[in-house]
Amino acid sequence: MSKLNVHQYPYLSDNYGVLLHSPDSGETTCIDCGDANAAKAALKKTGWSLTEIWVTHHHGDHTDGVVALKKETGATVKGPAPLSQNIAGLDTTIKDGESFSFAGNTVTAIHTPGHTKDMINYYLPDECIVFTGDTLFTLGCGRLFECDADTMHTSLTKLAALPADTMVYSSHEYTLANAKFALSVDPDNKALQMRAQQFESLRADGKPTVPSTIKEELATNPFLRSNDPDLRAFLGMENASDEEVFAEVRRRKDNF
Repeated sequence: MSKLNVHQYPYLSDNYGVLLHSPDSGETTCIDCGDANAAKAALKKTGWSLTEIWVTHHHGDHTDGVVALKKETGATVKGPAPLSQNIAGLDTTIKDGESFSFAGNTVTAIHTPGHTKDMINYYLPDECIVFTGDTLFTLGCGRLFECDADTMHTSLTKLAALPADTMVYSSHEYTLANAKFALSVDPDNKALQMRAQQFESLRADGKPTVPSTIKEELATNPFLRSNDPDLRAFLGMENASDEEVFAEVRRRKDNF
């Protein structure tokens, strides 16, 4: 089993796509494809030949390029079963807890409904990588378009339980806005203050704030910190449930 190579590339206004490649087998997958031309440019830049496409959820900025990229490359497409909307081009549907092999690596599907009903995250334990789509962002989480706050909280709890050194590849560059909000509900968090400054510098240099790690998110992401005493005290919710705290944080973010 070889170490996999990762190539992250931007597309549209704030999306990230990722190519994952095995130098030994030559296998390459693209995680989400909202823009076929951007994916093809990334493949040309790396010199890799596409063999698979993994889809996280049905939104167009993650799927609009799938059919065209599949047609041009012959890649097979994996993704979630339709729970609210069909995804064109799927060859195989993946359910929560199911695993498959990619270049000798086990890939496990983690169903994380919240942003959408069908959201699938792809976890590679041997590589310490998880592709979280629009569930968990750097310092944030996805909007609740198709599920309630309790459902999203449960989904995020699954991700929070992954090993601390797991690299989190999310699908959007939302971090500066997320940082401003996070500081509004967790203002005395020193680790958060430091990360916010670091991210300002990264973006000023045109560099991405993705990936992150589970450890960093547990320390600074308010959507993973519903049980934190300081955050609870700031919200005046010392005696509330974790789900109630999460729902309040999400409500505040929606109105921020």
